[in-house]
Amino acid sequence: MPRTLAYGIQLPVQSQSRIYVEPWELDAGPRELVAVAQAADDAGFAYVACCDHVAIPRRLADAMGTVWYDPVATLAHLAAVTTRVRLLSHVAIAGLRHPLLTAKQYATLDHLSGGRLILGVGAGHVQEEFEALGVDFTRRGAVLDETLDALRTALGPDEFVGHHGKSYDYDELGQRPRPAQPHVPVWVGGSSPAAVRRAALKGDGWLPQGDPRDRLPGQIAAIRQLRADWGEFTVGAIAEPLYVGTPGWDVGRRVLTGTPEELAESLNAYGELGVDQVQVRFRSRSVGELTDQIREFGAEVAPLLGPVSQLS
Repeated sequence: MPRTLAYGIQLPVQSQSRIYVEPWELDAGPRELVAVAQAADDAGFAYVACCDHVAIPRRLADAMGTVWYDPVATLAHLAAVTTRVRLLSHVAIAGLRHPLLTAKQYATLDHLSGGRLILGVGAGHVQEEFEALGVDFTRRGAVLDETLDALRTALGPDEFVGHHGKSYDYDELGQRPRPAQPHVPVWVGGSSPAAVRRAALKGDGWLPQGDPRDRLPGQIAAIRQLRADWGEFTVGAIAEPLYVGTPGWDVGRRVLTGTPEELAESLNAYGELGVDQVQVRFRSRSVGELTDQIREFGAEVAPLLGPVSQLS
């Protein structure tokens, strides 16, 4: 049976990079975050996502901001106020923490949420963040590779696990509670050749970091060449900012606007490329306008989303 293009959302408020933060988010907090997550839950979104940074150095603060909620705490909070939407870390910088600690936190989250976790991981890019935590920034790619192997063991069905590697070595240590899912999906983020290769060989899915549409076919082809079992793999994309309908204010030149049919046609082009899920973001001037956009998207655009191309 062909898969229909799924849609998810990176939550506002919890990360406030100057690249995408809306002015209303600067004074928002838990109440607004919960309202958006609940709207996405009701509107059939596949997931809500939360970013990960521990601390931002002063040299990057003007561009990135310093508001970055902890993903485990945030997703656990949202798990308690939603019912069906999945919970995605997009992305957890796995190399900043020992994999046994990461496994403990996310296994607990999956257990408490009834099996709704998708673990998205990435290598990270802020050198000072690694240095402050005593982690070698130059080895972050190699460490992530081994961390992925360790997490697959520690997040599996068995309570007692053993892992032996260059960076992490633990043997026959029991951890409970176990994840509710027999297999927690692990999606790998990043668009460099190394990240794409890592996703293909070690992940259950790929989370590109802003690849334009014309670059996706080459990236997807590279994954297909590397991966034998394509049927169990989820390809993602991040769509251009959206506004359902005709906005009565200046939403910017690079925003997709229009009727539900027009937006669905644009998004379905991703599915024709072989994308399985597309992450959407809406321009908004208030939390109320954002939740209205989410509901309208779920009611009017989502039913028009078509099947994903099953290219071999």
